Amino acid sequence: MKKRKLLSGLLAGVTILFILYALVNNYIVDPGAESFLSHKTGLKRALNLPVWLNVMYVHVAFACIAMAAGLLNFSNRILEKSRKFHRINGYVYLVSVLLVVLTSGYMAPYATGGKISSMAFNVLNVIWLFITIMALVQIKMKRIIRHRNWMIRSYAFCFTNMFIHLITFLFHQGFGLVYATSYTIGVYGSIVLLLVIPDIVIRMNGTSTTN
Repeated sequence: MKKRKLLSGLLAGVTILFILYALVNNYIVDPGAESFLSHKTGLKRALNLPVWLNVMYVHVAFACIAMAAGLLNFSNRILEKSRKFHRINGYVYLVSVLLVVLTSGYMAPYATGGKISSMAFNVLNVIWLFITIMALVQIKMKRIIRHRNWMIRSYAFCFTNMFIHLITFLFHQGFGLVYATSYTIGVYGSIVLLLVIPDIVIRMNGTSTTN
């Protein structure tokens, strides 16, 4: 029980801080994404900046909504008080994930690191959408534990951007690799972590991956 409360508190803290960081950085500090775009070199497709920025704003907004909605739905207290809210909020999460995936699909061809990074983003989007749909299927079949486990797996993907930039920072600043290469490693590395970490969390919570 103490371990679960500690994990829940840590998750809530990291989620809130990351949401605040994403909103402040993308809408106030650098609304033109100049710092991020400065690393995009040798693009094979012409970047329509106004369109790209608007898509990015939608992407960030719904990514934050997905993070907040998912966090709320992991609360047993909220579930016990209002199953209706839990259900509606679940659909908010589902729609948000769909919009994040669609906007990510638009931005993927312009990914830092070129085609190899673009491919990784497309794979990541397909995996996230599949996992999220699996969570929906499980709850429709009244399989509560399986639903929760698939939601843990799905929710992990809300932290894709955070993992990408942490890994990128490690390889760029720590090992001196060029930014584009570090970013590509970050994208592929995040996919691995996002598939492994949730199952570790599931086991720590005492529910097997087969439930």
